[in-house]
Amino acid sequence: MEVASSFFIVCFQVIILSLFSLAYAAPISGGNDTDLQALLRFKANIIGDQLGVMDSWNSSVHFCQWHGVTCSRKLRRVTKLELQLLKLSGSLSPYIGNLSFLKELNLEGNSFYNQIPQEICRLRRLETLELSNNSITGEIPSNLSACYKLTLVGMRGNQLTGEIPASLGLLSNLKHLNFAINRLRGSIPPSLGNLSSLEELSLWTNSLSGVIREAIGQLTNLSVFSVEDNAISGTIPFTMFNLSNMRSFDIGGNNIQGTLPSDLAITMPYLEFFSAWKNQISGKIPISISNASNLNILQLNENRLIGNVPSLEKLDKLANLLLGTNHLGNGREGDLNFLCSLVLVVSQNQLSGPIPLNIGRIQKLKKFDARYNFLTGTIPHSIGNLTGLTFLALGVNNFQGSIPSSLGHCQNLLTLGLSYNNLSGSIPPQ
Repeated sequence: MEVASSFFIVCFQVIILSLFSLAYAAPISGGNDTDLQALLRFKANIIGDQLGVMDSWNSSVHFCQWHGVTCSRKLRRVTKLELQLLKLSGSLSPYIGNLSFLKELNLEGNSFYNQIPQEICRLRRLETLELSNNSITGEIPSNLSACYKLTLVGMRGNQLTGEIPASLGLLSNLKHLNFAINRLRGSIPPSLGNLSSLEELSLWTNSLSGVIREAIGQLTNLSVFSVEDNAISGTIPFTMFNLSNMRSFDIGGNNIQGTLPSDLAITMPYLEFFSAWKNQISGKIPISISNASNLNILQLNENRLIGNVPSLEKLDKLANLLLGTNHLGNGREGDLNFLCSLVLVVSQNQLSGPIPLNIGRIQKLKKFDARYNFLTGTIPHSIGNLTGLTFLALGVNNFQGSIPSSLGHCQNLLTLGLSYNNLSGSIPPQ
């Protein structure tokens, strides 16, 4: 009995010591070995680490304590890898696909290059994929649609080529899709119209062509739509102008034709940014634009617009208005009665009549460019009240009279252009 009892005590002590040893070792080597090896492979592909971020990735601490790594509490599996803006360079290891519990991968603002590994499709729990502002090349993986829980895909500011995969239309949870500033070609897949949860679609500064399909107008939750600086043609489906949640709408720098709907600001009541510059938009500026109470920027320059500019009196938040290079105005007095903005560019139109005498009330006006029109009368003395004015260009018009001495009050004025008018008298010493 004594021998058996001693044996039992010894065994019990061994077990206790073993458990204590394991507990002591857990912070260093415990957890899932698959995740550990995947992280080590990821580290091995890092060739530049100016900030020494990877120095913390060593065996002295558990990998869940490594810089940028977040693990689940119970299973100790990697759920987040957040290494944004850390001046890292290298290629993405295909072993990233072994982090099967990963929900967020954020490598934004580094210098990762080469292609996105196909193995990324194995991350079935992934919700956020943020790779913006790197130097990633190759095509967008078509099997990315296997990551069916994705809500955000950000790849802005890379060197991606090829077409936007139609299979991305299967990502039913997607809210944000940003492929801006790449080298993508082809047309916008109509399958993206299946993304009923999509709130942002940013594709600006690529080489996209073709037309915008009616299906995109079905994205009722869309609040940001930007295809600026591409080669898109055709007309904008009128269904898009019925997207009532729209806040930023940018189709500038394309080859788009057609007219703007008369009820633009009514169907888009929350509109803050509207840009259609450098297209072939014709017709008149909708009168309803005067109801866009949240509008901050309106860019319609370099189109084929005609007629009077609607009253902008109610647009208290309007800070930037670009209407240059159109066919606006009717050659009659009152063409400039819409004035009320921070930056006003109406050059190269057919505007006629005098500048309103009360222009000095527009205290927030900083830039006024009305060159190449048919404006008449004198330059109002009240213009000297615009103490924040930095740019004034009234050249190539039919102004008469003298240069108002009140311009001397515009102490922030950097550029003054009055050439090719019928001005007389002397240049004020002010």
